Amino acid sequence: MSIEHTVLVVSQENDPQLNMLNGLRHIVVREPAAFASAVNDPVVILSWSGPKALLREVFITCKDVRWVHSRSAGLDSVLFPELVASNVPLTNGSGVFSLSLAEFSLAAILYFAKDFRRMIRNQVAGVWEQFDVEEIAGQTVGIVGYGDIGRAVAARVHPMGMHVLAIKRHPPQTADPVIEQFYPPEALLEMLARCDYVVVSLPLTAETHHMISDAQFAAMKPTAVVINVGRGPVIDQAAIVRALTAKRIKGAGLDVFEKEPLPPGDPMYSLENVLLSPHCADHTAEWLNQAMQFFLEQDRRFSNAEPLQNIVNKSLGY
Repeated sequence: MSIEHTVLVVSQENDPQLNMLNGLRHIVVREPAAFASAVNDPVVILSWSGPKALLREVFITCKDVRWVHSRSAGLDSVLFPELVASNVPLTNGSGVFSLSLAEFSLAAILYFAKDFRRMIRNQVAGVWEQFDVEEIAGQTVGIVGYGDIGRAVAARVHPMGMHVLAIKRHPPQTADPVIEQFYPPEALLEMLARCDYVVVSLPLTAETHHMISDAQFAAMKPTAVVINVGRGPVIDQAAIVRALTAKRIKGAGLDVFEKEPLPPGDPMYSLENVLLSPHCADHTAEWLNQAMQFFLEQDRRFSNAEPLQNIVNKSLGY
């Protein structure tokens, strides 16, 4: 027998994907008054695009919250003390966006290895200038955060002939065919010193905030390129600007930043050794459809009392 419930969709956007919920009993919540009729009912909360304050209000007001799902993989914009302390399961969209982010990471590696910026600049200027480029085969990629995104990155760079290292708190018991060596978080500096490319794919938690800062940039090769497809504040933005400006590292491919959107005049816009993506590396034509389809499959599982996918550890934040 299915579990009867109402889906409360916390959303400030009128995305067409909300129409995909028409087969479910649901309420789109843009203000507190919208869910007043459901406060005593069994509810599932879908955090689609609304602010944390509204999500928290829905959560603490409703008397029978059975499960909360976040559209995004990152949870820093979703977690609040009452949710963390509760027994209500929380799931996220991990895996939905990983392939596109991994492709961006590979693209950033090739962008710097082949010096595409120089090619484009010369093309625009009508300049015929031959120069040397690099092969990525035989070079080393270090993945900081070997979760779903990190695994997708490794699956793409390893077939290119690259050596792959990874930071992971709890390495797998069996060997991973694409990882040459796992490092614990406390050995981060040791791993960074070996890397030609560093892909950061960590969630944002109290532990990971500014995990990559001056000391970490100092440990890198001067030819290293840093790529961030996780959360912006994992990298100390002032520190990476210093490292890039002083040519302490070769470059950076960044999809996320400490403050978004980057304000006009931010030095990131003018740095020649930065590939800047305005947090849209996973915005494919189908990304929102895929996110909603994943929720609908989760809701089917919930309704049939089947195990949910992507249950996160709320205390750890991932």
